[in-house]
Amino acid sequence: MLTIFGELSGAPVWVPAVLLVILSLALGFLARFILLRFIRYWQSRDRKLFKSLEKHLRGSMFLFIPLLMINVGVNYITIQPESLGFITSTLNVFIILSFCSILIRLTNVAQDMLFIRYDINLSNNLRARKIRTQIMYVKKVAMVLLVSFCLTLILLSFPAVRKFGTTILAGAGVAGIIIGFALQKSLINLFAGIQIAFTQPIKIDDAVVVENEWGWIEEINLTYVVVRIWDLRRLVLPITYFTENPFQNWTRNNAQILGSVFLYLDYSMPLEPLRQHFEKILGETKLWDQETKVLQVTDTTDKTMTIRMLMTAQNSPTAFDLRCYVRERMIEFVQQNYPQSLPQVRATLTDSGIEKPKDQPSL
Repeated sequence: MLTIFGELSGAPVWVPAVLLVILSLALGFLARFILLRFIRYWQSRDRKLFKSLEKHLRGSMFLFIPLLMINVGVNYITIQPESLGFITSTLNVFIILSFCSILIRLTNVAQDMLFIRYDINLSNNLRARKIRTQIMYVKKVAMVLLVSFCLTLILLSFPAVRKFGTTILAGAGVAGIIIGFALQKSLINLFAGIQIAFTQPIKIDDAVVVENEWGWIEEINLTYVVVRIWDLRRLVLPITYFTENPFQNWTRNNAQILGSVFLYLDYSMPLEPLRQHFEKILGETKLWDQETKVLQVTDTTDKTMTIRMLMTAQNSPTAFDLRCYVRERMIEFVQQNYPQSLPQVRATLTDSGIEKPKDQPSL
């Protein structure tokens, strides 16, 4: 490439520059093509890793390699000194941005690999949900640090900034204090997020009850949490909500859920057939995890007795489906075999035999 530029020394000024850009783009495209072909070739050994690399690096490598080549080749073509400084500074800025983009995409690759290792689709996924929560939060913090580092490198690439670095740092310190007061709420949310990521009162896919709504933790971001409500609505809460307010976490230590079903039946209902049918229902469904099954009379009133059935499931969505399934089948059993034992209101009409006084007017 340098020989070609030497031979073009007598050509117009713009010819070597255009040729440099074209050759750099061509070589960059070729290098990208070879890299992607290499990744596809090695997919047979670790398909998931190389598939993630191909997915995330496909676009970011296209500009990085040509920019490096242009940055090197620009010193070997004839350009006016004042223009050369501007071009070099601009190239450095875009190289830094491109490099930062590659680093951010590599963090996505690392996240993909860790997510594959810690799969939350398993029945006993407590540890996987803990690790995923930390991975997602650490990744977001790492991206903020990478962007901040990138911006710092861009500023330091300008001689004027390096020359007045001490003055700028002092001004940045004062500005940081002012911005800190202005963004106090956001900073509190940020530190609350760090606390939640490592103490973990909530984790990704936890079943929670917040603001009288039942749902699952879908996202834990730097300053807010997204709860997916059972009817597919999204409840967005500041992350400090979970450090300052009480809430219910149904899967804090285990994904397993204990579900309950209540029936209100007449005293004429025999309990043993009811218990046998309850056990038969659980034995016929895969929703039950085969650990807990209890049927008890937990309360009585002057009209009915309260039958409580307890059963366990692998997770909260399965437990909800199991409760509905058991409730329907038990009501169907009582309707078909003991309809007289459904809740009833009794009234007894008797003749008191008391003679009304003669002076009392009849109604």
